[in-house]
Amino acid sequence: MTLVVATESVTKRFGSVVALDGVTFGFEAGIVYGLLGPNGAGKTTLIRILTTLLRPDSGRALVDGIDVVAQPGPARSRIGLAGQSAAVDGFLTGRENIEMIGRLYGLTARESKRRTEEILERIGLVEAADRLVRTYSGGMRRRLDLAASMVGRPRVLFLDEPTTGIDPRSRLDIWELIEDLVSDGTTILLTTQYLEEADRLASRIGVIDNGRLIVEGTPDELKDRVGGAVVEVSVPTDRVDEATAALKEIAGEPPKVDRVSGHLSIPAVRGASTLVAVVRRLDQLGIEPEDIALHKPTLDDVFLTLTGHPAEAEVTA
Repeated sequence: MTLVVATESVTKRFGSVVALDGVTFGFEAGIVYGLLGPNGAGKTTLIRILTTLLRPDSGRALVDGIDVVAQPGPARSRIGLAGQSAAVDGFLTGRENIEMIGRLYGLTARESKRRTEEILERIGLVEAADRLVRTYSGGMRRRLDLAASMVGRPRVLFLDEPTTGIDPRSRLDIWELIEDLVSDGTTILLTTQYLEEADRLASRIGVIDNGRLIVEGTPDELKDRVGGAVVEVSVPTDRVDEATAALKEIAGEPPKVDRVSGHLSIPAVRGASTLVAVVRRLDQLGIEPEDIALHKPTLDDVFLTLTGHPAEAEVTA
């Protein structure tokens, strides 16, 4: 398998702070690779190295087979970058911003204009194209920033928290745009603070913590590391003992019990069938559950298990 993005033992220090500690990873073309991690874990540092904005202290980083340190020029011709803040000029129109970036990519004036019209249509900004960007909403600015990163038709697009700080409707628009880009052959490395975003978009996910890549795999593979699905049920506290015995019969092992809240849980080894069995048994006993659900592991569970705390909705370092 040919890797379009790869690193080998990449390290980076800022004084006494180890931002990256021997990170080795890689992924093939035509997918979204999601990079998750706590704030300050090293995600943005890794993006900056891969996009030639920062030199590693040691190790190698390659994009499309090109060493980004040894050959930064050729590497830049193959990449696009949308950082955490929209890097667009508020005193230019949307159209002027994209055309300018196109010229910086080396496109002729004619080709830059043609590509700009294509991209404006694609991102839904045709009607606002001739307005000054300073009049744009946050979501419109983010879409324009993505457009600017696409104008050179990069082989690999790096998106560093592309939907941070925008409204839910604009976030969905950007998700759909990312999916369209991948279907057209673009490869994307995505960092995000929204785990549902990674779950929807990423084919593979890496989790970085304290500058180290601690695990990677498909979303389903990572969820399997946490454990299987469980049935969770809450019953009146005076019926906990009966419910405990009933759930033990079904699962073949004692349930986890919180007697104060009346909350019980057992492994759902048969998935929804286990849930049905629990409902029927409680009904036979005349126990009316206050709440009952089949809970499957989420990326939030993975994140919490691997890093020791939930994901934080802040700007990463």
